[in-house]
Amino acid sequence: MTEISTLNNQRNFGLLVLFAATLFVSASLMFVMQPMFGKILLPMLGGSPAVWNTCMVFYQSILFLGYLYAHLISTRLPKKSQLIIHGALILVSAISLPLALPTGLSPPTETDPTLWILSTLLLAIGLPFLVVSTTAPLLQKWFAQTDHQTSHDPYYLYAASNAGSLLALLSYPFLIEPAIGVSEQKWLWSLGYGLLALLIIGCGLMFWRSSVGALLNEEAESTVSEVEPLPVRKQLHWLALAFVPSSLLLGLTNFISTDIASVPLLWIIPLTLYLLSFILVFSTWGSAIAPWMLKLQPVILLPFIAFSFINPAVIPYWLDLILHLVSFFLVAMVCHGELAKHRPSTDHLTGFYLIMSFAGMLGGMFNTFVAPFIFNAVYEYPLMIIAGLLLRPGLPVTKQDWLMQSILPIILLIAGGACLSLNNALIDYLDAIGVVLILMAGLTYSLRQQTLSLAFVAGILIFFTLTLHQLLSNTLYQERSFFGVLSARATMISNEQQQPETAHELFHGTTKHGAQRLPNALQTTPLTYYSRPGPIGQLFASFDNQNANWVIGSVGLGAGALACYAKPSQNWTFYEIDPLVVKTASNPIYFTYLSKCTPKATMQIGDARLSLAKEPDQKFDLLIMDAFSSDSIPTHLLTQEALELYFAKLKENGILAFHITNRHLALKKILSGHAKQLQLTGLIQEFKPDTEIPFVIATDWVVLTKNAATLAPLQTNWQKLPLYFDIRTWTDDFTNIVSIWK
Repeated sequence: MTEISTLNNQRNFGLLVLFAATLFVSASLMFVMQPMFGKILLPMLGGSPAVWNTCMVFYQSILFLGYLYAHLISTRLPKKSQLIIHGALILVSAISLPLALPTGLSPPTETDPTLWILSTLLLAIGLPFLVVSTTAPLLQKWFAQTDHQTSHDPYYLYAASNAGSLLALLSYPFLIEPAIGVSEQKWLWSLGYGLLALLIIGCGLMFWRSSVGALLNEEAESTVSEVEPLPVRKQLHWLALAFVPSSLLLGLTNFISTDIASVPLLWIIPLTLYLLSFILVFSTWGSAIAPWMLKLQPVILLPFIAFSFINPAVIPYWLDLILHLVSFFLVAMVCHGELAKHRPSTDHLTGFYLIMSFAGMLGGMFNTFVAPFIFNAVYEYPLMIIAGLLLRPGLPVTKQDWLMQSILPIILLIAGGACLSLNNALIDYLDAIGVVLILMAGLTYSLRQQTLSLAFVAGILIFFTLTLHQLLSNTLYQERSFFGVLSARATMISNEQQQPETAHELFHGTTKHGAQRLPNALQTTPLTYYSRPGPIGQLFASFDNQNANWVIGSVGLGAGALACYAKPSQNWTFYEIDPLVVKTASNPIYFTYLSKCTPKATMQIGDARLSLAKEPDQKFDLLIMDAFSSDSIPTHLLTQEALELYFAKLKENGILAFHITNRHLALKKILSGHAKQLQLTGLIQEFKPDTEIPFVIATDWVVLTKNAATLAPLQTNWQKLPLYFDIRTWTDDFTNIVSIWK
């Protein structure tokens, strides 16, 4: 008997290891594929954060289809049929290997590219991604039908699946992306997929051999009693609990990647927290963690709402980022904690996962297809925060609540005072309005036991601050496109005579992309990053007298300030990916740079690299790279292949001018490496104005050329590009944003 017991224990352990390993590998492959293919598509669409959100919609939609497939075959087909059909699906999916994009791709330039992205992903990775998406629910259902001692509650295997996802996500930006190019990543993923196929086959065989009643015939199998249907109300509750974190995930990702750079590292941070919440709530500690999450949620959310939604600029960026991340994590933990708490028996396992995946897909679709058409800003983000508060369960009052009511507010007050002391601007900004907001926050905290009241007051607080910010910013026009939120604002300044003067500013997200003073005599004066005292103004002042017939290309339009350096004898072409920017800059109600300075300039709409590739070689005397998505330059415009393209389009003595002003990334390191690799001469100027002139601001520019003598007129105020020996050359196959983080 002892030997039989030992053999059973060994078999049970082997069964568990096989299923857990398969789930781990499948999840790892899924969450390596996601950032990898998002990164592959970015260069075709200007590096817009919306590329990742659209990719997420695709992943969530295929995940839902995979869960639906798993639900249908595991609940309606006998075991043998399940194995045959799933084996056939794996075999058919092999036609997509090795992974690659379809040839001859060209994204649309005049219309929204969302459907193009979805169709491209479907052709490239649809079948393999469908297979990996079926693994979690199908294998857990198979495991539940074995004779393993834990088969009655296999939900803990979901934690193993999410652990694989989490490890893959963290490995991508810190291990895979810095060390392996995209081409090699695709080949290694294809090999990993082959391993997964073998593991799934092994699980299928174990499922067949160890199933309870596997030796019975299929007729006996079909006599199993019918499962009691789930109440609709419970299913809708699951749907809401999964929908809100999914929508918040994309809203937070959009916020982060807009102001830094649209790269896998920054996509992965929110997704990692999202997965971590699943791991924790479905673990054995889930029930112990849940009450603390409920208590912490209002404590953290209130400072977050009170500061982040008024004006993020008044607090340090790192603090604002932390508030967003922690608040999102708490909402996800509360919602997912309720999902784990109300999970059904294994009879409804695949149905439970099906509803979760359907809600995730709906959340992605809402952010990608609905919100941009009904909102002119990212209002879906605060809406989901309020929805997350509405989904809080009732929190009973306990004797220990005196700790939350007395000690924690004092700690928060001290911490808030310390943060204020770090930034004098906060003290100036926190006037009577700030006091009112803090009082409202206190009121909201006092209502933390009452779900509806808490959500209602938090909603008033959020939309009060959003409306206030809208009024204070004097927004003249605001519209949203695939590439972000664009707004034109009126602002009051003091001119050189200390008299009040109105000016217009262009914002993309939270970053200023240009400004214009309105007096007639000043409307043709380039400002902000393009001022005459600044680096680009110095460049034109130095070379204008040498050749009045330059052919000039400018990548990125902004408000159109560069147009006022144009001469009638010059030929100018602007390359702009977002038609909304062209529409706004061309409207004289907001900006008159184009209409007054270069009304006949050529406008090329589309990704700059794709547009420039169609131009004849050696066309330009000067090529200006000024493409920004909020505060970030799309990384595909900074690779070695990109620079080789630019210089192919420049004349022998042509100049490449790069605008590299950035709050977060040291872009000069990348250009320095390219200058060394391609044997170019490079100069840099990190400009700071000597005197205070309206809209003449600090800005950084780099100029590159093949011939050192070409840059001789720019020796004053310019320095040679410094050398860096710890930076690997960026290529279309390899980029690593961690290496240039400031």
